[in-house]
Amino acid sequence: MFLSLLGNQIGAHRVAAIGFLVSWVFTFIALNRRFSFLPLDQGKAFVEGGDQSKGKLRGVGLVIIIAFIVTGLLFAEVSPEYVIFLILIFAVMMSGYLDDASDTPWSDYKKGAIDLGISIIYVVSFIHWNGTEIQFFHWTLTLHPLLYAILGIILIWVSINVTNCADGIDGLCTTLVIITIGSFLVIFGKNLGNYVGYSVILIGAMLAYLCFNTLPSTMLMGDAGSRAFGFFIAVLAMKSRHPFSFLLFAIVLILDGGLGLAKIFLLRFLKIRILANTRTPLHDEVRKNQANRNWSKTQIVFRFAIVQVMFSMLAYILLA
Repeated sequence: MFLSLLGNQIGAHRVAAIGFLVSWVFTFIALNRRFSFLPLDQGKAFVEGGDQSKGKLRGVGLVIIIAFIVTGLLFAEVSPEYVIFLILIFAVMMSGYLDDASDTPWSDYKKGAIDLGISIIYVVSFIHWNGTEIQFFHWTLTLHPLLYAILGIILIWVSINVTNCADGIDGLCTTLVIITIGSFLVIFGKNLGNYVGYSVILIGAMLAYLCFNTLPSTMLMGDAGSRAFGFFIAVLAMKSRHPFSFLLFAIVLILDGGLGLAKIFLLRFLKIRILANTRTPLHDEVRKNQANRNWSKTQIVFRFAIVQVMFSMLAYILLA
């Protein structure tokens, strides 16, 4: 709305900057309300330090994503493509929130099926409006729609789940996602078009959340936040026309959350055991390995973030 009203007068980038500020203020005020309907974390007896989360607000990703959607509708472009995107990110968030609020955690198969359905719907809509052209380094390729659809579905499904698995330490997942989004903005901003505005607005909401989630945190975004963030960065990878850049821009998320998924998949379906002596997610390995690591939570957040920045700079050298 405000983009069409103010864009010609002050420019789209200034409108996005205003959206960023409004998003931060809106999200901060909303989170500070500590809505009573949000569930409380019960702690995880099987997780070391899980008792430290007991009693904290959980599932505040609901607030973050609603604030993002409302601000996006006000300060970013609204078209049929973007409406479908906003509906789907809301659906991803709600699937996570309902799991957060459930007395009995949802099964992996149920969540995986929901992720698959959402991935299929988005990829079909994406191909309709954007086609199947991608860039690989400096080569431009046009993929068969079926091949593009398969790869796009895999990208979205994996991104949702590795981001979710990486959310285990205060501030870690959100910080890494901000770096990933920022990397797409810096290197492929021209390709992202109006998703630049949505990206800036989401960063504003995430920074407001970090005011409450840095160690020691008072609230947790839960699956409602992490799953939606994973969906968002997969969408950016596709809109950038450089989907394989996801491998560099989100390498820490992929390794931190993805190795655990790989271990579970190989053991459950193929009876293959890998990394038997390595805890996953990797942030648990570096935090709990008393012999040679035993990093503090703050060290993990900063060191993982630094590693991701290094890989993003490598991507800039290779792809910009």
